[in-house]
Amino acid sequence: PRRHGGEFIFGDPASWGGPDVATSTDTRLYGTATARAWHRLHPRLTHRTAWTAQHGPLPIIEGTVILLTVDRLPSGATAKPVWLWWSQPAATTAEVDLLWQAFLRRFDIEHTFRMLKQTLGWTSPKLRDPHAADRWTWLVMAAYTQLRLARGAVGDLRRPWERPAPPERLTPARVRRAFRHLRTKAGNPARAPKPSRPGPGRPPGLPNRHPATRHDVHIVTATTSAKPKGSTKKTKTSNNPRPRRTG
Repeated sequence: PRRHGGEFIFGDPASWGGPDVATSTDTRLYGTATARAWHRLHPRLTHRTAWTAQHGPLPIIEGTVILLTVDRLPSGATAKPVWLWWSQPAATTAEVDLLWQAFLRRFDIEHTFRMLKQTLGWTSPKLRDPHAADRWTWLVMAAYTQLRLARGAVGDLRRPWERPAPPERLTPARVRRAFRHLRTKAGNPARAPKPSRPGPGRPPGLPNRHPATRHDVHIVTATTSAKPKGSTKKTKTSNNPRPRRTG
């Protein structure tokens, strides 16, 4: 018996057949959004990449394929169909609507992580303890929440190329520009810092008795991928090496 059914070709609508689930939703930005889903489709795996070490027949991983089409895009560009994959073999009508709406929300999630890392310094400190990393993450999230709550209390300090936005639509990055004016007006429950000097540190010549814990992350480097024993092959060196920029 055939192990795989008929081929489902994305560019050939004749190979699709009737969808198992079809939904239609009216949206403000995209017009009518139509989603069609086909159940129990699976890719035909090959013995490559992640399946190189797999012996015998490869497994069949069934899922749901979703086709999303919209009438227009906010930018005015041509709206192309979007294909989505879900690892569950069958999806209900409510799940199909939830899946394509969650896909559109990924832009907000990506920009949020970008701001947490580049602007608020989420990954800047080199913390040794996982508990310290958790506390630092909560502090960064608290700062991000303050930027969200201060949208109606700050002015819009926008760049010349940015469009004006109402207070309820200000992004956290634009709120952060004007947050320094709000901070001077807010009360400070803490006392003034006392002047102090940094500590002397570890005396010279004294070894470090509390070294940092090293965690193996399984990164292949030049030392881990050394040549096998007994190899006498010499490395070829060029007599005319490529010039390097020094300025």
